[in-house]
Amino acid sequence: MYESVIQDLIEELGQLPGIGPKSAQRIAFHLLDADPEDVKRLAATLVDAKTRVHFCAICFNVTVETECRICADTRRDPAILCVVEESKDVIAIERTREFRGRYHVLGGAISPLAGVGPDQLRIKELLGRLQDGAVTEVIIATDPNLEGEATATYLMRMLMPLGLRVTKLASGLPVGGDLEYADEVTLGRAFEHRTSIGS
Repeated sequence: MYESVIQDLIEELGQLPGIGPKSAQRIAFHLLDADPEDVKRLAATLVDAKTRVHFCAICFNVTVETECRICADTRRDPAILCVVEESKDVIAIERTREFRGRYHVLGGAISPLAGVGPDQLRIKELLGRLQDGAVTEVIIATDPNLEGEATATYLMRMLMPLGLRVTKLASGLPVGGDLEYADEVTLGRAFEHRTSIGS
């Protein structure tokens, strides 16, 4: 056990996702050994980000403006809307450079064990965005896990009666992967969503 201020720092760092006790201890001692100006700059950046970053008024992606850069981009296709769980998912899709539509960030996934139901997500706001008829296709891009699948199923039930084209991202084997290492669900999905390669 360290002196209280050091132990407090380790415990606070340990609250961050993916940071276990040993990593928290390493980071704490790195910060203690760092130049004071570097630590002040880090602290100021954290406070600045927490103060200035908020959710886009349209899609709920993170931004420092009223609208995020994607919603403000008039070159994006307003007829196609991709629904994701978190802002980090927007970044992952944008890196592919394959999608030119707009987004809607739910703010999580349905998870009864964690006490998250449909009312805790931005589903009502999503339905509101679809009222004017500008959107013709909704792509559901939730995580391929239990919570993501539950959320996708719920969204499909809500969206199908609206007469929109509702699609879901394909899932299956990763490029460069080996069949022997694929889990049963992934391999099953690869079979289910197989595509034709000839005439």
